[in-house]
Amino acid sequence: MVAEGFEAGGHNGREETTTIVLVPAVVNAVKIPVVAAGGIVTGRQMLAAMVMGAEGAQMGSRFVASEEASSHMEFKKAVINANEGDTILTMKQLTPVRMLKNKFYKEIIEAELRGATVDELKSILGRARAKKGMFEGKLDEGELEIGQGSALLNDILPAAEIVKNVWREFEEALHNPIKNT
Repeated sequence: MVAEGFEAGGHNGREETTTIVLVPAVVNAVKIPVVAAGGIVTGRQMLAAMVMGAEGAQMGSRFVASEEASSHMEFKKAVINANEGDTILTMKQLTPVRMLKNKFYKEIIEAELRGATVDELKSILGRARAKKGMFEGKLDEGELEIGQGSALLNDILPAAEIVKNVWREFEEALHNPIKNT
């Protein structure tokens, strides 16, 4: 079972339950393995998820910034240039989505603030916005779904190198948990 906190990118829950609260609650409630997700992009975070009882971690945002990801290079660059506070959970009355703030996001917020109906929001969203932003690289026109962990990313690497780095970070955190990084 995947327990995904609201730090995650893309479609999300309305409750805004964080990964650090959700994972132990789910671990305590089920008798099957739990995989933690939402905001996890480093080995240190993976270790923290396991300390909370998860059997593993799912890392979506980290692999968006991989050479092999099918996302557009302009989107990948936007992801690694993101800072804390550059993502937001929006469209709660329709389908909550965490995305980078951009021109499209401002269009959604303006519509929500003026009391747009669900149908109007669907109309704004229904123009292949995710495809435009994430896969065609039209950053102002598209929906840029990504998690809060993007603020910790600085490079676009081959997936194999990401796995090696995450494992090294995990091992370092396991053997020296109070190291400042």
